[in-house]
Amino acid sequence: MAMLIDGRAADTVPALDRGLAYGDGVYRTVELLNGAPRLWRWQWARLVADCAQLKLPCPDEALLLAELAEAAAGLARAVGKITLTRGLGQRGYAMPADCAPTRIVAASAWAGYPAERYTAGVTVRRCELTLSRQPALAGAKHLNRLENVLARSEWSEPGVHEGLLFDADGTVVEATMSNLFALKDGTLYTPALDRAGVAGALRAWLIDTAPALDLAVVETRLAEADLLGADALLLTNSLIGVWPVAAYRHAGGEARWRDFELAARLNARIAASG
Repeated sequence: MAMLIDGRAADTVPALDRGLAYGDGVYRTVELLNGAPRLWRWQWARLVADCAQLKLPCPDEALLLAELAEAAAGLARAVGKITLTRGLGQRGYAMPADCAPTRIVAASAWAGYPAERYTAGVTVRRCELTLSRQPALAGAKHLNRLENVLARSEWSEPGVHEGLLFDADGTVVEATMSNLFALKDGTLYTPALDRAGVAGALRAWLIDTAPALDLAVVETRLAEADLLGADALLLTNSLIGVWPVAAYRHAGGEARWRDFELAARLNARIAASG
């Protein structure tokens, strides 16, 4: 893995960095093809929005693109990660008046996920962890991801690929590392992320792309019954693209789906983007 910290090759940050002390920062994960980030328009828009939500200065776009290309030099396909923290701070939660953010850009070679997850679908389960509600942070990909860490630790079976997360009202919010869409009668329904959850760049891309595929998109509250009655379930993030769900394990048993045509069309469209 190649890593740049504030533009210099390094792999450590000071112990007083607020990203380490408080999770005070944001990050984005991108797929890099010959150093260029795929679907950058949506990645950049989400990064800008996340920084604004946390009142964190956002770096120059051209600088980030140059550093991603430098970190991924010589790699045809790579995973890139941009991490921004509020930088050094003394003891206490108050934001420093003279904030000097720490900028970490890294890249490592990547071969992608197994093909069968796209052709045969994936298996997901319902997580026991209940997501907390915090509208002030909802949507942002901030550095405190402990709920996701705990939820992902609930299973170790290799045949389970993701876990769905619900809030205290029994409303599904997202999966541990991806966003969720439910197809029903030609409309895609996706959880509203105004109370919890991460608004992924691929989610934003799909919302913008759906009309070109004659699909409506509705952001709303979804109960488990809505998932069980869906024509198809899709998981999205910037690395997986679109995974069709083949099976959902829940307290009442297991629901299954066989129609993966929409996921295939969406993945083809992503591939055509470069």
